[in-house]
Amino acid sequence: MRLLRFKTPDGHPALGARVDDEVINLTELGLPGTLDELLRHGASGMASVTAAIAKATKRIPLKNVQLMAPLHNPHKAFAIGLNYLDHAHEGNFDPPKQPVLFHRYPTSWVPHGVAIERPKASIEFDYEGEIVAIIGKGGKYITKEKALDHVAGYSLFNDGSIRDFQFRSSQWMWGKNFDRSGGFGPEFISADELPRGAVGLNIETRLNGQVMQKANTRDMIFDIVTLIVACSEGMELHPGDMIITGTPAGVGFARKPPVFMKAGDICEVEVEGMGILSNPVIDEV
Repeated sequence: MRLLRFKTPDGHPALGARVDDEVINLTELGLPGTLDELLRHGASGMASVTAAIAKATKRIPLKNVQLMAPLHNPHKAFAIGLNYLDHAHEGNFDPPKQPVLFHRYPTSWVPHGVAIERPKASIEFDYEGEIVAIIGKGGKYITKEKALDHVAGYSLFNDGSIRDFQFRSSQWMWGKNFDRSGGFGPEFISADELPRGAVGLNIETRLNGQVMQKANTRDMIFDIVTLIVACSEGMELHPGDMIITGTPAGVGFARKPPVFMKAGDICEVEVEGMGILSNPVIDEV
């Protein structure tokens, strides 16, 4: 199942199901207007999507749809640092013994196709291609055996980072939350469409068509099961929470000379079976 959030021609947000190159307006058929709300309905919410797709007679060409970020306002968006061994090494960090967590806020990302912004305050605007695990079933102290039962699906993320601000202290949140610095989308992919735990998927980040990052999700230090267990130890997870699972080697700040994003660039994140997240780059006005 592929779900997306979009704007209708009259400007109203709606939830849609993508079927090939067409979109079914689920909100028009009586379903919630956001994925966040749909996930709060649990299994019955997903069943209602299946039923709506089966009876739908009206479809919109995907090319005519203005996409929005898959989630409207998640309770929590955990992000994971240094979760690929080669990425830790390229940044001269010791591989972590426990997951490195920080947070991203919804004001820090834009949807697929919308420009991410290099801020006035810095030129050190870096890319980080990642996958996102989206929680469908809440819980606390989740066990490894049950962890993947809590995953509704996945999406893509560009964890755009302002490096000089990120490294001003040991806490990375500052450089990871500049307004409109990251990309999220293009759609939600239900967990049953991908390998269990999203293991074994090729991930690639391209800048202006040049491959900058290339890895496989099996290379994560802490897999998605481990991340769910860790995050739920301290905070109860809720439907719609996000875990942005970390980036592999090839980031711009570690290159010699460094490579940073600038106005006019196009950054793409592609994951096997999940599609492409593409965002142009502009300067903050």
